Amino acid sequence: MTKKEIRLKYKTLRQSLSESQIDDYSLAIANQLLRLDIWSKSFYHIFLTIEEHKEINTDYILNILSGKDKNIIISKSNFEDFSMNHYLLTDNTRIKKNSYNIPEPVDGIEISSSQLEVVFIPLLVFDKFGHRVGYGKGFYDRFLANCKPETLKIGLSFFEAEQEVLEIEENDVSLDYCVTPNQIYRF
Repeated sequence: MTKKEIRLKYKTLRQSLSESQIDDYSLAIANQLLRLDIWSKSFYHIFLTIEEHKEINTDYILNILSGKDKNIIISKSNFEDFSMNHYLLTDNTRIKKNSYNIPEPVDGIEISSSQLEVVFIPLLVFDKFGHRVGYGKGFYDRFLANCKPETLKIGLSFFEAEQEVLEIEENDVSLDYCVTPNQIYRF
């Protein structure tokens, strides 16, 4: 399957999920994350859910991070150069949806990619080799290329791994883990 075909397949699958399923699967993914040996780190980057795309509800993971008193980092997307700026999430952080319905910080304390130790990554699909397919703009590949090599890259998926994603490109950044409601994949 081409990336275009695989994106369409998984967008369609995701759209078929009910709110109840999304909630149940999101909670199961958060519980799976608790089984990983990642909680001694300090700086965790997480995406905020785009509800219109029926993405994983990251509120459960945000609650875990907050309960463990971790530094939570969220991003603001720049659609002119497909880059992201990262900000510390605090009680004073104002969140506003951009024109693509992505919840983003309005402003705040900027954090460098090099400070991040764990990055939770949205995706549409991944394969048994840790390759992932997102929405196709390359935001996360550019962002992850600027992180330290030892930064843990953890994909979050409602669905299990595909056998293989074709069309892997030179700048595609692979995952270290992918967590689904039923399983933890290690690459």
